Amino acid sequence: MTPGNELIFVALGGSGEIGMNVNLYGCQGKWIMVDCGITFADPAYPGVDVILPDLGFIEERGDDLLGIVLTHGHEDHIGALPYLAEDLGVPLFASPFTAGLIAGKLEEEGNLARIELNVVAPGDAFALGPFGLRFVPVAHSIPEGSALLIETPHGRVFHTGDWKLDETPVLGSPADPDVIKAIGDAGVLALVCDSTNVFNPEPSGSEASVRDGLRAVVAAAKGRVLVTTFASNAARLKTLAEVAVDCGRSLCVAGRSLDRILKVARATGYLKDFPATVDFDEAMRLPPDKVLIVATGGQGEERAALGRIASGNHQISLGEGDTVIFSSKQIPGNEVAIGKIQNALAAKGVVMITDRQAHVHVSGHPGRPELATMYGWVRPQVLVPVHGEMRHLMEQARFGLAQGIPAALVQTDGEIVRLAPGAPTKIGHAPVGRLVLDGDVILPADGATINERRKLAINGQISVAVAMRGGKLIGEPQIRVQGVPVEEDRDPFIDEAVDAAASAAQGGGRDREKTREAIRLAVRRVASRWTGKKPIVDVLVIEG
Repeated sequence: MTPGNELIFVALGGSGEIGMNVNLYGCQGKWIMVDCGITFADPAYPGVDVILPDLGFIEERGDDLLGIVLTHGHEDHIGALPYLAEDLGVPLFASPFTAGLIAGKLEEEGNLARIELNVVAPGDAFALGPFGLRFVPVAHSIPEGSALLIETPHGRVFHTGDWKLDETPVLGSPADPDVIKAIGDAGVLALVCDSTNVFNPEPSGSEASVRDGLRAVVAAAKGRVLVTTFASNAARLKTLAEVAVDCGRSLCVAGRSLDRILKVARATGYLKDFPATVDFDEAMRLPPDKVLIVATGGQGEERAALGRIASGNHQISLGEGDTVIFSSKQIPGNEVAIGKIQNALAAKGVVMITDRQAHVHVSGHPGRPELATMYGWVRPQVLVPVHGEMRHLMEQARFGLAQGIPAALVQTDGEIVRLAPGAPTKIGHAPVGRLVLDGDVILPADGATINERRKLAINGQISVAVAMRGGKLIGEPQIRVQGVPVEEDRDPFIDEAVDAAASAAQGGGRDREKTREAIRLAVRRVASRWTGKKPIVDVLVIEG
């Protein structure tokens, strides 16, 4: 599909799910992409940490793609760039802080020199073909969050990105009501809006308000205090540094991503007064009530700092009388992983505090009162909810209509929407999907490799080797078992499987493939009879 004299919107990720945000706008034969993020894998993808969007739809139209515009620096908005941007071959446009994070990622991947990265100051405007674009500062849980004002021959779109209303965001600029009202006064066709917290009846709260809550909890703690938060929340890092000073504690930072954020923040003019930190050894030598540790891993990531501390595989250790503060929201889907770490900490006698017990976190996304305020400022003709699961998208559509927006259109990944001319309507479907980053290789999320791995994880595997000469078995088949639930019965199970393999080999004749398949089926029947499972059976026939 090539957009004609019309304005098209297509989400390739982030609509119908939280994370992996990728949005396309098409007009007069050209496309722009807004954001290019990742999501994190769950147990359905064994051995995989990162999931990428399948950009096949726009890759096939790569000659018409003008650029990728990034609203802010969270992983679900920029995380796929190191792996996919080079193939797209278009320039990137980001604010200074976001560009600094992107540059670090591209440098790690070794392709920084091959990707054009343009820095656009917050509030500035630029053009890409038929699109006029302007970064409009909004508050979020990372510096330099931006909404995008997208001007086209068919009307203007206000694409919010991730946002909240916060007059005291600690770092970065809050949304300016006068600026956004002026945008609304000039007319807005579509508001493409964050749906994450649409069920929250209260405003998300100010970042500045968290300081008093954190200070109270840290001041009351007797032992070591560890605070885990999103590494990208540079404002929270500033708050924690101030809390450490207020409470007479030295600051220790644990986690590579925290080090990266601090480096980029300082390079772009933020956190200039961040105090000197102590290393892990000194943190453990200090009196327990004189150290505050900031660590990654609050979402249950086993290899992050908190996970390693909980399992006893880190230079920092915690025990009876120490406190861990979860200064972050629990992302849906991470409950089991977070619970595992919390149980490990509880077994050590560690006290844990979350936002249920104290005011130690505020969200970076708008609650219903903030959404209503934004609707009143922008006054769009149509609301297009994004950044949420279906329940979030549908609820925001209902809420927007109730607040007086004339129309709302709920779309999900792959649905092609014509915003103008005429009434917004769905006109087709783009192929969408997921890719996995498996080690250093990018694969289809539901391709042969991952499906085989799932089968291995569920059913186990049996290897059979037989030697044949002239269609007759030489010696005894050799069998190895992995992950098949025979445990104490392994030896008699293998004996029966060997007999079954030998019998099948003797009846296979000279046709090697027929013999191999007969052996495979015979051994799997034995396994099914013994275990009720159907393991993967690999057979090697060796001609002697």
